[in-house]
Amino acid sequence: MLERNITVAVVDGQGGGIGSAIVDRIKKENLDINLIALGTNSAATARMIKSGAAAGATGENAIVYNVQRAHVVIGVVAILMANSMMGELSPRMAQAIGESNALKILIPNDRCNIKIAGTQENSLQQSIEDAVNILKDYLDEIR
Repeated sequence: MLERNITVAVVDGQGGGIGSAIVDRIKKENLDINLIALGTNSAATARMIKSGAAAGATGENAIVYNVQRAHVVIGVVAILMANSMMGELSPRMAQAIGESNALKILIPNDRCNIKIAGTQENSLQQSIEDAVNILKDYLDEIR
């Protein structure tokens, strides 16, 4: 079993709906990880904590600080794009996430106005399932 020294950060903004769905799905796997919620706003953070994240932090500095310490960062592809999420994701946040050494598991989302070639059109729920499977495979590799 993995020790809790593996930190997985879920990044979300606006209402935190996708982030809370990701947290909820990860929690169902009973993985021995430190699961943290990083919200661009307090509503997003609170919703992810309510879904089962062990801890949470809100805002630009919290995201910049914590993604540098995470082993895995999960969120929609827009977390790599400055001024996405209606401007909630700052250029500094996008840069910090992009420059983090963490494995980034990204979920496509039409609201980001980004289309990723070579991927099939999945429902949001299927994309979350795929993301959790990628996380589990990664955890198996590092054991």
